[in-house]
Amino acid sequence: MRILVTGGAGFIASHVVDAYVDADHDVLVADDLSTGRRANLNPSAAFEEVDIATAAFDAVVERFRPEVINHHAAQISVRESVADPAEDARRNVLGTANMLEAARRHGCEHVIYASSGGAIYGEPEDLPADESTPIAPVSPYGLSKYVAELYGEYFRRSHGLVFTALRYANIYGPRQDPHGEAGVVAIFSGQMLSNETPTINGDGSQVRDYVYVGDIVRANVTALQQRKDGAFNIATGVPTSVNDLYAQIKELTGYADEAKHGPAKAGDAQAVYLDASLARSELGWAPAVTLREGLGETVAYFRSPSSAR
Repeated sequence: MRILVTGGAGFIASHVVDAYVDADHDVLVADDLSTGRRANLNPSAAFEEVDIATAAFDAVVERFRPEVINHHAAQISVRESVADPAEDARRNVLGTANMLEAARRHGCEHVIYASSGGAIYGEPEDLPADESTPIAPVSPYGLSKYVAELYGEYFRRSHGLVFTALRYANIYGPRQDPHGEAGVVAIFSGQMLSNETPTINGDGSQVRDYVYVGDIVRANVTALQQRKDGAFNIATGVPTSVNDLYAQIKELTGYADEAKHGPAKAGDAQAVYLDASLARSELGWAPAVTLREGLGETVAYFRSPSSAR
């Protein structure tokens, strides 16, 4: 199968590319390398350096003629979306609309879209949040990810495109940037292994649903096989506070000191964790890696010299 993966030099999508290549698909990565890394590129996949929000992306799709587009390219920082909502919308909304129109124009049959269950539900009254939970994002990032879903739904209704939205919880694992603004597991792991003092934003009672990147990859493989329309939470359903996460990473790294606390981040929800029952029943997907196992794999990755940036 011919599959175009946007953002395929990034943390999550590079793992997805590896799985698609291993399954003998013909894979093209489209990435502008604004946050992705050349080192993450699979040597068996073709590569085009391109911004998905430009006409140049349409030309890439026209040449490659993918049967499937797996769309991970995005602006992923909540903080940056608050600081510059117009740029967040350009990349996440206009970029997705441009991708969908290119898919329509050039005969693509199926789009798998990386959405955000951790951001679009905002502050749910009832937890865990399922797909019927009201959409009420508390950041421009959450809003832009949901508006992109609505564009996908429009293309499904109007043009017959199969559109699968995977609403991810908080993802962690190897290749995540330990020096970035997003990705608390990578940030804490990198800082503790370097004997730097991590900062917890707020009091640390914030609750999230942490899902290992290997489980995310399996969801993308399953979505490719099942070809289902609709939105599906991809999550563990297990709530974990930042303080608990800190304690577990501290134990795994052998770090001795306590964290310092800073102000809470604008646009951050206090508690979000997700019900993934629909993905289990419709896609046949369920998480397989426990938090402890995944944290162990992640810390081991950041201990290795090859992970250094």
